[in-house]
Amino acid sequence: MNSYFFSLHLSYKQCMDYYYGAYTSVQVTEDGGKKIRFPAAYLRPYITAIGIRGRFRMTVTSDNKFVKLEKVS
Repeated sequence: MNSYFFSLHLSYKQCMDYYYGAYTSVQVTEDGGKKIRFPAAYLRPYITAIGIRGRFRMTVTSDNKFVKLEKVS
């Protein structure tokens, strides 16, 4: 399994655009410089009144299949 770390800062309005389906995926740049795209639905548990702010770890299999996304700070 592989893990990727990244920071994410989205306003509440940006989160609502993702939440209501205006966008279906999110692209981030992980700490090593690799771009990762994943379904925006994975972020729903992390939306707060101010949006999304924090560091995350995404774990994928060796075939790059999603395993989990977790907030680390």
